[in-house]
Amino acid sequence: MTTGTERLLGELRRTLRDGGLYGSFLVRDLETGDEIGIDPDIELPVASLVKIPLALVTLERIRRGELDGAADALFALTPPDRVGAVLHEFGLRGIAVRHTMRELMETPVERFDPADVHLAHALAIDAGTPGRGHRVPQLDVSRANTGTARAFVDLLQALWRSRPGTEGAEPPAIHPDVAARVRGFMANNLVRNRLGPDFDSDSSTWSSKTGMLLNLRHEVGVVEHADGQTYAVAVLTESRVAAGRQPGADALMGQVARRLRDELRSRWV
Repeated sequence: MTTGTERLLGELRRTLRDGGLYGSFLVRDLETGDEIGIDPDIELPVASLVKIPLALVTLERIRRGELDGAADALFALTPPDRVGAVLHEFGLRGIAVRHTMRELMETPVERFDPADVHLAHALAIDAGTPGRGHRVPQLDVSRANTGTARAFVDLLQALWRSRPGTEGAEPPAIHPDVAARVRGFMANNLVRNRLGPDFDSDSSTWSSKTGMLLNLRHEVGVVEHADGQTYAVAVLTESRVAAGRQPGADALMGQVARRLRDELRSRWV
């Protein structure tokens, strides 16, 4: 790591701390494998990011003939242990699926009036342990669906490796038709106020999935530039601010991720 890169990472860590965010970031050049990150191997609850592996495995089960019908209606028919088993078949590690989507809808937020939602966020911030246990099951790394920035970048790389024209010496583990459908879901993501403003432009496309639960604010995706460069980006964060709406935190996540991408992109020039 160069002195300049060390200085950049130190500056970004301070910026995140000052902005009330604790974050795990990783950006990887999908052509060269070069990467840069901030604490990319820290395990965090992943909230609705779990929909990416869930969609992948459900579509793969349809392809294999295990299920018949529309994927959206069948998510409930793919149990957590089956998601993990198929991910392992694909050589993907670091994402633990322990509960269904229904549990994500049963948090302390539902117990408060809208005017008191900040109390649920205060509980999320204050009720954790040094070992990342938590009174709220969806925030406890031993009970929640969890992952790391690195694990999600690995998943994104596997999905994008299955694109036509990107085959290497070995065939992709994920069937190209399945990968194409997951990429399509991500390209049509409607929540684009977090990392999207920093990666979507006339000369690039941004495909992603966001995740949010109490003080968790996540997004993972792939930016494809018109010049052929392609980067996988994973940002998993916890906010230290007891508030539901935090546009400043969303903007900060995008700014830090973009500066990491810019650092990698500068090495390509």
